[in-house]
Amino acid sequence: MSASPDAPRLYDALADALRAGEAVSLVTVVRSEVAEATPVGAKLLVSAVEDEAPLGSLGRPELDRVVARDARAALARGSSLTRHYGPEGEARREEIEVFVQSFAPPPHLVIFGAVDFTAALATLAKLLGFHVTVCDARPVFATKKRFPAADEVVVEWPDRLLARLGPSLGPRDAVCILTHDTKFDVPAVLGALSTKAGYIGAMGSRRTHEERLRRLLEAGADAAEVEARLMSPIGLDIGARTPEETAVSICAEIIAAGAGVGAPNLRDKAGPIHRR
Repeated sequence: MSASPDAPRLYDALADALRAGEAVSLVTVVRSEVAEATPVGAKLLVSAVEDEAPLGSLGRPELDRVVARDARAALARGSSLTRHYGPEGEARREEIEVFVQSFAPPPHLVIFGAVDFTAALATLAKLLGFHVTVCDARPVFATKKRFPAADEVVVEWPDRLLARLGPSLGPRDAVCILTHDTKFDVPAVLGALSTKAGYIGAMGSRRTHEERLRRLLEAGADAAEVEARLMSPIGLDIGARTPEETAVSICAEIIAAGAGVGAPNLRDKAGPIHRR
């Protein structure tokens, strides 16, 4: 397998991105029937930033464009995979085989509300590989001592934090609102809906959800988007009661949502959340 002449520069850029915690994909041609234009070993380094031009080339501009698009999609999912193309990036062709290796930072879980359920959820999420941020506007409750498993504990209003974090949240990331207080959870839900986070969940009873929904619509939320994206009541219907059981329920729902797997969500059922 021949080495790309751009490889040293690409590997330097890859190392810089990894040190900075940036998401990038390294695409390598592993088989080619048109080696004169697209040689085996040709490489393309693709940033998650759509308007940032890739480094390197696979030999043809249109092939580079199509592969970069697909590499960004794989990077958003945090997956590495093999793809096949025609010489100009045509789908359902087999002349060129590439390996897309995604280097993605850990998925981000943002939890609003410094409550007992938050401590259990942060601990379990860390075990699952999430970068965990806990946020509450009340400094007496939002302390690192109360949430030692969290990577960050932030004293801030939800909408302000999401205004900063929002552009970085993608399909692998999740936002959980555990506050039970409309003055916190309404701006948190509105802020989360403005992001590309793959999962948004809010804790509370069905009555709490109805009141929250009313306030969200009054605040200008789109009813169809709320219905499609907000998991409320939060979690899978597994009979959870304790903070630890509830954390399992929430994390299982996040995993199911990311995998596109149907699951018995509390949101989609009727009746009491807690069984007698």
